[in-house]
Amino acid sequence: MDLQYCGGNCVVLNTKGARLVVDDTLASLGVKGVIRSGDIALFTLKQAGVLSDTNLAIDSPGEYEASNVMITGIPARAHMDEAGTYAVTMYKVVAGDVSFLFTGNIYPSLDDDQLETIGRVDVMIVPVGGNGYTLDPVGALKLIKDVEPKLIIPTHYDDKHLKYEVPQQTLEQAVHGLGMEPKETVQKLKLKATELGDVTQLIVLERS
Repeated sequence: MDLQYCGGNCVVLNTKGARLVVDDTLASLGVKGVIRSGDIALFTLKQAGVLSDTNLAIDSPGEYEASNVMITGIPARAHMDEAGTYAVTMYKVVAGDVSFLFTGNIYPSLDDDQLETIGRVDVMIVPVGGNGYTLDPVGALKLIKDVEPKLIIPTHYDDKHLKYEVPQQTLEQAVHGLGMEPKETVQKLKLKATELGDVTQLIVLERS
């Protein structure tokens, strides 16, 4: 099982039986999308079109299962929305013995029901670019403390190859704001439940 970062909030999770792509909105950022025929596609924000060539396309809360991957869509408040509005979806994904949380651009405050649904998380993928568009390091750190994942993967930071609607902080600025030194920087993160430690660590994935 491995995880790759493609830019923006887009990540690809390869499991033994499935390829899962989260938030492939790369075309809006000026680069080519990565979804392939037969993929499981998750979107934290509702999509206008239907991706007919995917195995399964999800953009709403609910419980789903495909190719031995368990997916729970959890309603959440978007980063810029008013309280009580749930316009985006976080995803808890369990593949094998490893659990993931893909937050998307959410408001950095989770209630007890959301935290109970999330439960144990091994790997949390969280945006850090800030500037009013998405989570900044302060908001991301609040979520990290609430969820207590074993590994943190930062996304949605400044990239000269991408055209963000709002300028984003650099990875260096975000890491400094988190107050955490990256354990390592890799192009592809290979994951085994038995190799995950008990102390929360930051992993930087190079954009593929």
